[in-house]
Amino acid sequence: MKQILLLALSLMVYSCVSAQTGVEGRWKTFDEETGKMKSIVEISIKNGKLYGKVVELAPGADANKVCTECTDHRKDAKVLGMQIITGLEKSGNMWVGDNGILDPANGKLYDVKLWLEDGKLQVRGYIAFLYRTQIWVRA
Repeated sequence: MKQILLLALSLMVYSCVSAQTGVEGRWKTFDEETGKMKSIVEISIKNGKLYGKVVELAPGADANKVCTECTDHRKDAKVLGMQIITGLEKSGNMWVGDNGILDPANGKLYDVKLWLEDGKLQVRGYIAFLYRTQIWVRA
């Protein structure tokens, strides 16, 4: 009986640890100018593709803020609850997608690559050969 209990406990610990090693979960995003937290994005995998939505805004932020600059179906939609990462596909140790990430601050879509490095999520948005990388940390 002790062996079964120990095995069950070991499996629970392993599943908790392994759940924290992938990209799925909640990630804090930061303002590049101030370094302050902007939002929390929840990333999930559905049907083998990666998605992310804004589930929380920084304390004091306007919960009714909308994406006035968006040009697609998200135009004038609330940023809170908005899907900003759409349909990324796995490529080696990265997740990639054309027009896969939206910046709700300017309404622009970017090609994107996401990968984990030292427990932090590297989020690289591209326009042609120009890119910018943000570092998100687990919430």
